[in-house]
Parts: sequence; structure tokens; C-alpha cells
Amino acid sequence: MKSKRSINNYVIPVEKNEDYIIDIDNMGYEGEGVGKIDGFTVFVAGAIVGEKVKIKIVKVSKNFAFGKLLEIIEKSKGRIEPVCIIYKNCGGCNLQHIDYNSQLDFKTNRVVQVINRIGKLEEVIVHKALGMESPYNYRNKVQLPASNINGVVKIGFYAVRSHDIINMENCHIQDAVADIVVKLTRQWIKEFNIECYNEENHQGILRHIMIRKGIKTGEVMVVLIIKGKDIPHKEEFIEIMRKKIKGLVSIIQNTNNEKTNVILGSACKTLWGKDTINDYISEFKFEVSPLSFFQVNSIQTEVLYNKALEYANLSGGEVVLDAYCGTGTISLFLSKKAKKVYGVEIVPEAIENAKKNAKENNVNNTEFIVGEAEKVIPKLISQGVRADVVVVDPPRKGCDKTLLEAICHMGPKTIVYVSCDPGTLARDLGILDELGYKTLEIQPVDMFPQTAHIECVTRIEKK
Repeated sequence: MKSKRSINNYVIPVEKNEDYIIDIDNMGYEGEGVGKIDGFTVFVAGAIVGEKVKIKIVKVSKNFAFGKLLEIIEKSKGRIEPVCIIYKNCGGCNLQHIDYNSQLDFKTNRVVQVINRIGKLEEVIVHKALGMESPYNYRNKVQLPASNINGVVKIGFYAVRSHDIINMENCHIQDAVADIVVKLTRQWIKEFNIECYNEENHQGILRHIMIRKGIKTGEVMVVLIIKGKDIPHKEEFIEIMRKKIKGLVSIIQNTNNEKTNVILGSACKTLWGKDTINDYISEFKFEVSPLSFFQVNSIQTEVLYNKALEYANLSGGEVVLDAYCGTGTISLFLSKKAKKVYGVEIVPEAIENAKKNAKENNVNNTEFIVGEAEKVIPKLISQGVRADVVVVDPPRKGCDKTLLEAICHMGPKTIVYVSCDPGTLARDLGILDELGYKTLEIQPVDMFPQTAHIECVTRIEKK
């Protein structure tokens, strides 16, 4: 029997570095298994609901502990062998040990739990997450750090909760062309002794490489992110890429001289080819630059936006407000069935891109406005504009309460909320409920298979 100790008068039934056997009966938000020892919560990365496992306690706080998985005593039917050989060390994805249908169940249940617990909404219909036919090689963009220490060249993802680079030969969630670019870049670094960036002493040149691919066009962009003014032996790099990379149309230098974890700097220089690549979402064509926000899963983006269009329930006569329009991707989808779409975005460059995207696609019923939505909405109301439908697609932090109040003051019959974080979605749905809007249904969409992330589209109607 293990001894019990207390922290600030809390009785803790586990000891650090001690082994325990535990039943896993739930999953945490990051996909880790959750079980209890004498009612005390323990998180176990790599364990799955329904399993009995042996663990070693590695960290203890007053409310919970973390355990390291030592042995699986009783295995879940949902457990599979990861396809990636560096899966256990790499921080790129964390659910490859779970079969895909079970991943979708986990993500659906996560949405249900937070809607009930945080939003206090119990009558909402949460549909099963919409998954992919093939949940691998879906990423159209990847950014990878590089290092060259004592002639050992590494390019890959960071290890979990560290900045140690796990060298990667091939990645099963990114487009296969990225694997070829990584291999060739590693050879170029080694052959020409390219100095890679060291974040500890802020020395070196090459920080990251980024690869973008237009999934429908096949166009490929390679970006070298550097510290300094120039890249040595860039002509050789260009020649190597041009010979070996099918679909290559753009090689770009991005400069980031700051001591920061932010990957991209603001300055871009085209070394060869075009400044941008093209891709399509449904019938709409978009120009994508190194700095553009563009959803990394093109296939599921179409699923997500079509669901948003379905929930908007447009018949052709409605005025729609897209409150976080970005470069206008959702606005263009909505324009197919709306009378008029107003897009609002705080970033001026994004609005310029939205206007350009509308023009390129011959869309004439959109109007894009720079500003904070909570300030733009009152101005639109004063001009006599009333939106029948409002769409919001905020960043991970969700919507400010002042924006939700401004939207409700406008009085739309329908609000469509596109979210990348179920927790902030649940919080905001609770606020909207207090403001007179009822959440009817939520459709999770799996944009990031093999990871714990989930996006949702929510239909909300005025009470």
C-alpha cells in the first residue's frame, strides 16, 4: 500500500516516482488518458479509454498528477500501431496510436463535454465529427526548424514540450513533396556547410524552411527563413530544387532578425519564380503568399465552409455580416447564396487580399471593411444596414463579449459560429444564450487528423 501525503492540507494518494496500476475511463483535451487513484485524477499520455495500464508518477500537484505509461495490461480495441517511426518523440501529432474512428469519437465527446460543463447548455445537438476518407498527408503547409551542429544536420519538428529538433525523414500528415524538399535541403546544408540558427545565442543564418503546396493546382512554394541579409550558396539551392521538385513555381527568402519564437518575419524576397502560388477551395481561386493565412487542410476546409453555408440557410435575399473575414474565404462562399455580404477584419492587408480575391473570382456582392467588428457594426446600423445572418470565425481566444453584444444588438435571425477551440466556443455560446440566442446544433469537423485539435460549426437562432 503506497503512503499518502498532503499538500497544503490536501491529501494526495500518489507519490512521485512510484508505480501504480490504473484504469483509464476518460480522455483529456490533448488526447491523453485520464484515470483516478482513490478519486485523485491522473493524466497518462499514450493511454486510451478502456485500458488498464501500469504507470510511474512523474509530476504531482494538489489537484492532479501526471503518469508515464510503462505497460499496457489490458489493451483498448481502438489501439493501433502508429505508422510513424518517430511518433513517440515527435511533437507533430499525438493520436496516431488511436484508430481513426475512435479519434473522431474522442473529438465529438470532447465537444459535448465542454458545451455541457463550460457553456451549461444541455439540449444542444452535437453531431459526430466529420472525418476524412484518408486522414494522412493532408497538410498543404509545413514549417520546420533546422540545425547544423558539428556537421550533424537536423530538420524536423520539435520534441514534445522542448525545442530539441527530432530529425524527420518523412512525415505522414504533410504532403509528400515536403519530404523531398526536406531531404534536398538537408543535403544542401551539409554539402555547403550552411550555418543554421542557434536560438540560444541568436547566431546563425538559416532558421526554418517552409513548404506550401496548392493541393488542387499542384503548385509548390519553398521558403527559406533566415537571420541576416543574404543566403550563401542560394544559387545552388535554387538549382537543386528546380531539378528535383515537381510543380515548383516559387522560391522565397523570408527575413526574421528578431530573437523570438515567431517563425516568419515581415520581409519577403522572391529568389526565383513567382511571389505566390494559387489554390482553390471549391470553385474559388486564391493567391497564397508566404505570409497568407490559408487553412492547412484544403479538403476539410471545403467541408467546413459548406457546413457554414448550410447553417446560414440563405435563400438569396439576405444580408450577411462576416465578422472575422480575414482574406474573404468564407465571405466568398456566403456570396453564392446571399444578396450582400459585408466582411470585417482588423488587418488592412487581409482586407486588401479579400478585395483582390473577390475581384479575381468575379464576385460583385461583397464589401470589405477594415476595423474592429464591435466598432464597425454600430456604424453599419447607423447607416441602416441590418444583417439577417452573422458569421464569426474568431481566433482561438474566441469573441470579446462586446462583439457578441454588438452582434445581438444588430438582431440577426441566425448566427453561424466557426470555432477552432471548443472551450472558448462553449463560453461564448453561454453568453449568447443570456443575450437571447439559442444554440441548436454543432457540427465538429476534423481539420487535423492524428492530433487533438477539432473545429466546429454552430447554428444559433434568435429566441
